[in-house]
Amino acid sequence: MRRAARNDGGSGPGGTPSMFSNSIKRKIMGIALALIVLMALTSVLSLVMVRQVGARFDELTSSHVPAYGSLGRAHVRSLERALALRRMVIETFRPDMEPQRAEDTRKVFVAKGQEVEREVAAARAAMAGLIASSERVEDQKAFVRLDSRLESLMSGSRHLLTEEIARLLAALEAKDKARVADSLSRVDRLRDDVNGEFEDIRTDMLALLTVDSAAAMQTQQQVMLIAAVLTLLAAALGVVFSTLVSDGVTSPVRRLLDGARAVEAGRLDHEIAVTTHDEIGDLTKAFNRMVEQLRLKERILDTFGHYVDPRVVQGLIDRPSLAVDGQRRVMTILFCDVAGFTAASERMTPQGLVKILNSYFSTMSAPIRENDGILDKYIGDAIMAYWGPPFNDAAAQERLACLAALAMLDRLDDLRASFPELIGVRTAPISFDLRIGVATGEALVGSIGSEQMMNYTVIGDTVNLASRLEGACKHYGVRALISEATARAAADVVETREIDLVAVAGAEKTERIFEIMGRKDTLSEPRRALRKAFGEGLAFYRAGDWTAARTAFSEALAAAPDDGPTRVFLRRLDELETAPAQEGWNGAWRFAEK
Repeated sequence: MRRAARNDGGSGPGGTPSMFSNSIKRKIMGIALALIVLMALTSVLSLVMVRQVGARFDELTSSHVPAYGSLGRAHVRSLERALALRRMVIETFRPDMEPQRAEDTRKVFVAKGQEVEREVAAARAAMAGLIASSERVEDQKAFVRLDSRLESLMSGSRHLLTEEIARLLAALEAKDKARVADSLSRVDRLRDDVNGEFEDIRTDMLALLTVDSAAAMQTQQQVMLIAAVLTLLAAALGVVFSTLVSDGVTSPVRRLLDGARAVEAGRLDHEIAVTTHDEIGDLTKAFNRMVEQLRLKERILDTFGHYVDPRVVQGLIDRPSLAVDGQRRVMTILFCDVAGFTAASERMTPQGLVKILNSYFSTMSAPIRENDGILDKYIGDAIMAYWGPPFNDAAAQERLACLAALAMLDRLDDLRASFPELIGVRTAPISFDLRIGVATGEALVGSIGSEQMMNYTVIGDTVNLASRLEGACKHYGVRALISEATARAAADVVETREIDLVAVAGAEKTERIFEIMGRKDTLSEPRRALRKAFGEGLAFYRAGDWTAARTAFSEALAAAPDDGPTRVFLRRLDELETAPAQEGWNGAWRFAEK
């Protein structure tokens, strides 16, 4: 769209006089000063006060009432959830307990908890709209306080209640009446705290709603009174000035509307000529400044998007608190590395090495982005990425990470095939394979670094576990290993098999680790046979039955002669037969090296 030239004078494009040109002013002044003052009062007062009334009623109908309604429903759902929990306890200890009825009660309990979350989220969304749109600082502060209290309620008292309910459910599973009674009393106290906080927030919200409603009604009455007094005089003047007003107001408004539509369509090269010295002129100037800022923001995103994941850049711009707030969240971390790349790269020219690395990073980064992952960094020939809030739905992060890992492995053959042409030789002098590790768990998310340079990243034991799993792929001769938490959450999209119980280097806790075998319901018959036989061998191995374990692992090797994990366990069995396991052995394998 062509950029229009700025014009701060009194004439419009092409030199056409605006409604405020000198000739128009002379005509207006010729009518009578008294009529001009009356018309100005009518127009200004009516416009300002009607807009105030409209804005207030709009806030009441679109945000105040829905927010209060969502809070009320959340409170009711919380009470219904408590009732469902009581029914669960009663059903569990009834002499004639029916499993189906107990399960139905549990489903109601879970559903009510989810409804509480949804209603609170809806209330907070409405409050966020009120905070952003309200022109009154007092109202903004009040809603900020309410939103903070609601957030504190969900992350504080209700979180403690949820944890205590989890312990109560565990006691119910064990049918431990003493533990249930003790936990139930704590649940009651915590629930009373939650209900009390809900009630206080609703009361304060209702008070705000009442005050704003009264203010809106009072403003409406003032508008009606002033309109009744001035309507007769303004009506006579309206005919005279309608043409002038329509030409002078609607033309720049139309230009603003056209400009807004251009911005909505993504065309940021549009600048509107300023043709008046009134509020519309100021609005036009503000619009032009806004477009300039949008162009600047677009350039920033485009530039830094090549160095930092665009969603991180966008998040830091839209929510500066991300740059300073560190939070512990459940995240899913992925590490990808090239097997044997360091030794092979020594035989390549620097130019060829750079071309292969760039092609590798581009090819393997694409599946991460396509599955909504955040590319954190490149470390040598390794890639680190992560999934989780605030960039992903917490319930989907494990599935997305596993699907990304499979997509990376799917592109490996095409990547290898492109190397000879890429570096201009018939055979690329590199043995190229991938190792991928994925782990899910609690991690610290936030800006890490110094005053001079920061990096928005994730750190913690989960990150270390993902890195160690990537390294463990070499030991087992597989391409992708994932943690138990990842495998459990992604079970509906990928096929896995348990590989081992290990303690990675630097960790005391043992972890069950799994191999990604393929997408859900895509395994061939030999691969299913391998998983079945390997699983049986693993069970015998942990039970200390070396003979049965060797038989099962031999069946697994027959189904897949090149299976690395099977060969690893057969070698272990050879060692265990010559050097028996110590007392208390549980089948766990400890890695001494990273």
